[in-house]
Amino acid sequence: MNDSLDVMTYGEAMAMFVATEAGPLAQVGQFTKRAAGAELNVATGLARLGFKVGWMSRVGADSFGQFVRDVLAHEGIDARCVTTDPRYPTGFQLKSKNDDGSDPAIEYFRSGSAASRLSLHDYRDDYVLGARHLHLSGVAPAISASSRELAFKLAREMRAAGRTITFDPNLRPTLWGSEAEMVATLNELAGFADWVLPGVGEGRVLTGSDDPAVIARFYLERGARGVIVKLGAQGAYHATADGAHGHVAAARVERVVDTVGAGDGFAVGVVSALLEGRTVAQAVARGNRIGALAVQVIGDSEGLPTRAQLDAMEADVTALSA
Repeated sequence: MNDSLDVMTYGEAMAMFVATEAGPLAQVGQFTKRAAGAELNVATGLARLGFKVGWMSRVGADSFGQFVRDVLAHEGIDARCVTTDPRYPTGFQLKSKNDDGSDPAIEYFRSGSAASRLSLHDYRDDYVLGARHLHLSGVAPAISASSRELAFKLAREMRAAGRTITFDPNLRPTLWGSEAEMVATLNELAGFADWVLPGVGEGRVLTGSDDPAVIARFYLERGARGVIVKLGAQGAYHATADGAHGHVAAARVERVVDTVGAGDGFAVGVVSALLEGRTVAQAVARGNRIGALAVQVIGDSEGLPTRAQLDAMEADVTALSA
């Protein structure tokens, strides 16, 4: 495992069944199958932009597990650290279709899944430290205590090796024993990150404030190099440890189709731009653009662009501002 990676991440990938008609899930008769998972969405987006991305996970020895592996292969994501565990199933979820742009209803079937058995036994030093960047979210640490241990192991080792880390809180309160446990654990994990990417609502839960500057200062005081606070339709606020700060307006969206995956698309834009050496403002602008693409399609990753599509989009923006 000595092939170097640009980025690695870990988490749970699931089969996702998206309703083809609007209405309560109990009344829907037809669904389409896709892959889902917050960290997988980021891995997919970065791979489409040409980065070499590694994925660490577990899937069951079932059709859903093979489907996840097929998606990884199709997207060009390195799956050498994906284990097939025949003892447990691959998780799946149902998602409603809403015609009014509101958040869809989602029902998860992930309890006891193969991915929830992720643990320190899945850690591979040569694989992990072969990457120059680690992306973490708050979802994978929430699925089990053993997965949480793995998250902290990854963060500690990458930090000690001088690699960079981004952390998206991506709160999933229902997966935690209590809100207090969630807040304490995720804020501790955020302390290892160079860049923290909370939404303003998440910041309210995690820091007690909905002021973007206060949220940013909370994490900067705990060692972050920079903080980017997502403000939805108002864009994003950014602040860095050297005292710089600013606001970047949101990208225009003609029609919101599906809000799920917007934050993951934002992370794709930010991480890719930072790895390319772009400025913070440029990284936030790219995050806003890709996040806007994500909400205009059904599915978590269908709106994530290829490198050619991103280059064309950014060229158009440059031409308009010239």
